[in-house]
Amino acid sequence: MSNTVPQIAAIEQAQLREVPPFRVGDTVRVHFRIREGEKERVQVFEGVVLRHHRGGLRSTFTVRKVSYGVGVERIFPVHSPRIEKIELAARGHVRQARLYYLRDLRGKKARLRASRRHGAEATLRQHKS
Repeated sequence: MSNTVPQIAAIEQAQLREVPPFRVGDTVRVHFRIREGEKERVQVFEGVVLRHHRGGLRSTFTVRKVSYGVGVERIFPVHSPRIEKIELAARGHVRQARLYYLRDLRGKKARLRASRRHGAEATLRQHKS
């Protein structure tokens, strides 16, 4: 019985993928493979990260976007083999860990402040100038 726990941990470790570091409030572009009948294509879903549930292999994140005036939310498993890639479109500055209050906001009130985080990206931009 005690031998199965390390085996499960090893299998989970092999399934983990490299993902870019993103936080709640960031705008991300998720390239997700979907099947339509016999065909398979990549669909891009761009929106704000409302929630990031960290749980090893079972980590998920919720992305919200407004499409034709209708709010659309989608929950993605971080380490899913169906995700081609996750791109970071913009950084956002928020003070909460869950942004569910955005569901009730419309128009300009639903915007987030741009982040002014100092890090590797800011340093790279300064050096390129």
